Amino acid sequence: MVSSNTTAQPRVNLHSDTATRPTQGMRKAIYEAEVGDEQSGEDPTAIRLQEKVAELLGKEAAVFLPSGTMCNEISYRVWCDHGDEIILEENSHALHYEVGGPGALAGVMTRTIRGTKGWFTADQVEGVVRPKSRHMPRQKLVSVENTANMAGGTIWPLDTLKDVAGAARKHGMRVHMDGARLPNAVVASGISFAEFAGPCDSAWIDLSKGLGCPIGGVLAGSKDFIEECWRFKHQFGGALRQSGIVAAAGIYALDNHVERLAEDHGRAKRLAEGIEDVEGISVDPASVETNMVFFDVSGTGVGAPEFSRRLMTEHEVKISAVQPTVLRAVTYLGIEDPDIEFAIAAIRQVAMEA
Repeated sequence: MVSSNTTAQPRVNLHSDTATRPTQGMRKAIYEAEVGDEQSGEDPTAIRLQEKVAELLGKEAAVFLPSGTMCNEISYRVWCDHGDEIILEENSHALHYEVGGPGALAGVMTRTIRGTKGWFTADQVEGVVRPKSRHMPRQKLVSVENTANMAGGTIWPLDTLKDVAGAARKHGMRVHMDGARLPNAVVASGISFAEFAGPCDSAWIDLSKGLGCPIGGVLAGSKDFIEECWRFKHQFGGALRQSGIVAAAGIYALDNHVERLAEDHGRAKRLAEGIEDVEGISVDPASVETNMVFFDVSGTGVGAPEFSRRLMTEHEVKISAVQPTVLRAVTYLGIEDPDIEFAIAAIRQVAMEA
């Protein structure tokens, strides 16, 4: 993404849902957390969180990790040997925003598919399957992202996901789900966590985005898979001690912050509707499925980085440029209705003066 090149604190920050702050209830849960040495299996709060997520996703076991990126990279390392290949959508987070992690940490090749709204079909998987040959990388994994970030926070159709998983297994591949914003997909679609995770051999949810936690993700799969993940958690530098301090936030979030994601989705829709008629801006409110709004400002005569800069310097509204003419706004816990109306007015003003 293109930086807005400013360190000032915005009045309204729609840069990312990673800007969430712990609520008072979450802070209390953190303060009262019972803790122990995680690496010795002695942190009761971390254990409860792992069991809770494993049950939620319909898997045998889970492991608490410091970040969503680590959830992806450890999964790739477990499922693949060096030189193997992963199939994923061409705009996947793991491909563009994890600092080359698949190659650097898992030692894998990547083969991309041009998806529709961030998801792809079983036929497209079949179209990139390599012949079995000693001269070609072995394809071991299909990785999907739900919701699809750079497609606009879009949701995988469940039947399509099942078909893709079937095609992958037909060719001896596993299926992994990057579920950074899976809670958003669940709330928006009415499809359960376990239904979405069911076709996948491994899946994870992020705690530090819409759920409002300060840190962490939880990766789930079979007992054997998770046992290997613990090994690489240590190798990758993710070993923790009294992790219950932050695991308590995850438990609180899952108990209190999931259903409220619908409020974020409603505010994203309102933002899109509020700027739909602005001259020079192109946005489709019907395309807003969860908590992201992508809008094109090419008609205003200025590029997205400049539009973003003016929003921040002139109105203290932070919305990041993600393409030369496209900005992404993200709603989350802590963004309220007046913030959305303020952002709408700011976007209108910058467009009018461009």
